[in-house]
Amino acid sequence: MTLASILKCAPPLGCVSLRPLPWHDPVEAASAFAAEAFAGVLLSGEGGWSYVLRQPDRVFNLAAEACSDLSDLPARLLECDGPNDPTGPPFQGGLVGLASYELSARLEATAPQDRGGAWPDLTLVRYPAVLAFHQGRQLGLAIARGSDPSVARDLADRAAGWLQARPRPIRFGVLAVLPRLGSSDLVHAQAVTRTVARIEAGEIFQANLARSWTGELAPDVTPFDLFRRLAAQSPAPYGAYLRLPGRALVSNSPERFLSVRPTAAGLRARSDPIKGTRRRDPDPGRDRVLAAELIASAKDRAENLMIVDLMRNDLARVSRPGSVRVPALAELRTFANVHHLVSRVESLLAPGRTAWDAFLAAFPPGSVTGAPKLQAMKVIAEHEPPRGPYCGSLFWLGVDGALDASVLIRTVTCVERDGGWRFEARAGGGIVADSDPAAEVAETLAKISAILRALGEDR
Repeated sequence: MTLASILKCAPPLGCVSLRPLPWHDPVEAASAFAAEAFAGVLLSGEGGWSYVLRQPDRVFNLAAEACSDLSDLPARLLECDGPNDPTGPPFQGGLVGLASYELSARLEATAPQDRGGAWPDLTLVRYPAVLAFHQGRQLGLAIARGSDPSVARDLADRAAGWLQARPRPIRFGVLAVLPRLGSSDLVHAQAVTRTVARIEAGEIFQANLARSWTGELAPDVTPFDLFRRLAAQSPAPYGAYLRLPGRALVSNSPERFLSVRPTAAGLRARSDPIKGTRRRDPDPGRDRVLAAELIASAKDRAENLMIVDLMRNDLARVSRPGSVRVPALAELRTFANVHHLVSRVESLLAPGRTAWDAFLAAFPPGSVTGAPKLQAMKVIAEHEPPRGPYCGSLFWLGVDGALDASVLIRTVTCVERDGGWRFEARAGGGIVADSDPAAEVAETLAKISAILRALGEDR
């Protein structure tokens, strides 16, 4: 379907309506209709709001065909000039997007051009109604946008009715047979060794190399079953589920790629790059030692600093001169399965620049490419097939110009075939001059552990 025909299918969105609801667990609320095309869940980041998605009115897929200009594509699909309700959450209906890593080939002619994967470069979905839940406040809202107040109220009432559906029973037992490793420990270690040699030769400073695990979900197991288990066992700030026709995305990501919020001073952008990892240990004493080791690691701090500098440069392309700053550098943050070093980069966007401009300027995320970015991406392409959604981004884009985007790490992509589901998950790490191949292999295992445990644990 062409963009012009998509735009004719649904009216512009202007007025917004918020209807209070009792708090529900968003994962359980979505379970009743999780098998529907374009059903989704976006779990809370630091703001605390989670969103349940259903029944979009516009869908656009950017696949192999040419598209001369991406700059105004979201605005044309969003087609809304009404304000948000100031009492509501940041996202009050609008676009949800999935950008595959290979979208980068459309943004830069010198980026690797292999786009032979099974996923579109970009999917944009407009939701006129969503459910929003804030666990800390025990609040719920049905939020809808329409061409006039009465239409918005009717849509909000209809969205509230989604909660009447009975939640799907929880799936116990093993979700998948033992996944197959795409490259052995030895092969991955050899790739690290070759990359270190290229760093020592001065070609790059850092490259993020990943390897894959593939397999099939057990009969009658769905991608949502995996998402539900991950959300319960290893909650992550950017956990997400998105069901597409014949495909599904399950993300347990801890990492923000980019957020943009309107302020009195203008649109403020923020990125929280993650670099530096240690596994968690069940023994509290040993766990503290591992955290302290990470904080003291010159190698991990250098790895983090390189990506911070890259992100500063990316944001500077669309920001006011002198506004880019780093309020947090390589700070320890602890998650369910790993410790990470996390930084923060902020800026004010230049007048006339939008959140989408910032997204395109910084895509793909520097924390999953390396530095210099384009040359690191060429090194990655020599060792990995097309990544698809992995290391791309899942994001929402609101009518007020706000955006929130995750980095799709700790993510499982699922494709429906022959009545079942095939999946792929990848894990990697940033390779720098003093990277140890055995340690890099161990890091991939630490990062994939929550997904493998969720797939294989018989509860």
